[in-house]
Amino acid sequence: MQAQNCSNYPASWRHHQSAGDFLTPDYYQRIARALEDGKFHLGFFDDRLALPDIYGADHKEAVKNGIRVVKMDPVPILATMAMSTKNLGLAATISTTYYNAFHIARTMMTLDHMTGGRAGWNVVTSLNDSEAFNMGAAGTIEHDRRYDRADELMTNIIDMWGAWDSDAILFDKENGVFADPEKVRSYDFQGEWFQTRGTFTVPPSPQGHPVIVQAGQSGRGRQFACEWGEVIFTIQNNVERGVQVRNEMREEASQQGRDPDTIAICPAVYVTTGETQAIAEDKYAYVNNLAKPIDGLTLLSEVLNFDFATKDYDEPFTDEELGSINGLRGILDKVVRLSGKSNPTLKDFVDHSGRGTVHEAPHIVGDPKYVADELEKWFIEGAADGFVLFASHTPGAYEEFSRYVVPELQRRGIYHDDYAGPTLRGNLGFSSYRQK
Repeated sequence: MQAQNCSNYPASWRHHQSAGDFLTPDYYQRIARALEDGKFHLGFFDDRLALPDIYGADHKEAVKNGIRVVKMDPVPILATMAMSTKNLGLAATISTTYYNAFHIARTMMTLDHMTGGRAGWNVVTSLNDSEAFNMGAAGTIEHDRRYDRADELMTNIIDMWGAWDSDAILFDKENGVFADPEKVRSYDFQGEWFQTRGTFTVPPSPQGHPVIVQAGQSGRGRQFACEWGEVIFTIQNNVERGVQVRNEMREEASQQGRDPDTIAICPAVYVTTGETQAIAEDKYAYVNNLAKPIDGLTLLSEVLNFDFATKDYDEPFTDEELGSINGLRGILDKVVRLSGKSNPTLKDFVDHSGRGTVHEAPHIVGDPKYVADELEKWFIEGAADGFVLFASHTPGAYEEFSRYVVPELQRRGIYHDDYAGPTLRGNLGFSSYRQK
């Protein structure tokens, strides 16, 4: 999800059924209730720390066209959504590039307590200069070095989250003992990026600590995801590629000493459904036509930290230009792979990334049976442990999925009938995360 004026699909705000009250708590609570009605395990917010203003070195096109320009802090929004739900997991993005360990550890553990153990943290590294400038930095950190910093921060945070034993608090009024000091540990972390010393201030939550969501796709990013992630979000074009990537990531996790069953690989999908195939196809045609070319160009510039306004449509990128791309390397790798060109053109980036369209991820269009058939195929063939559902419009896309598709999946016995328990970690089948 996005804490902004549109969904992952930037044209979604143009949909005649999209709600316009995205600056109100009612909007997010309606989404939360739709997700919980469909027994979704988790709603999580992607986020960046700047609006897209790299294309043409200006914000005007993005603002005029509503291309993900409203970006609110997702943490208070999750607290608002938690108040209208009982079981839905809720995750927020906080950047490892510009926030320190104590801030993230305390914010997320507090949120976990206030949601009864339903919180998750979507771990990201910030990727473009616009974010750097907003956060007071001179420019973004080089791609692999961002992950070096993130590794240190994760080690630090896991130490903080493990500082209190679950039974440390005694609350013994008669003897005047609040907690057992032997069950609370201090930390002294001295690294390249972080130096922290102290004692963490928030005891463990009902689920131990928040679930860790990650989406690293490049070589270094994938290594990071498999070391730290529990729910790993990916974007794959088809089942065959999904199987390959899931197998590779599970193998990477094993090589890092992790049980691969402690991670869930969840590729993204769009779903457009209705009572009949014809109705679904009519909905899709409408949704597909909402996108504008400027949407993709603006978002490609944002995510790759490169001004696409400087390139002609059929002009290949030079080796020097490709080497300067310091944004989301997974998209560059995808475009090179799918185009078969070591020096793709701007057109190749538009065609093969799907950025700004409902083709960025596989789009399943059909009646409930057809949609269920496709999702079941991905699951049974080993391409997915679960799915991240992109919305063509909000809250309607979630409501329609819950109304039409979920009952069909439940009938087949491949979708839970109810939540397993009160915590997100329990509902996902995860035990307490290992100490680093």
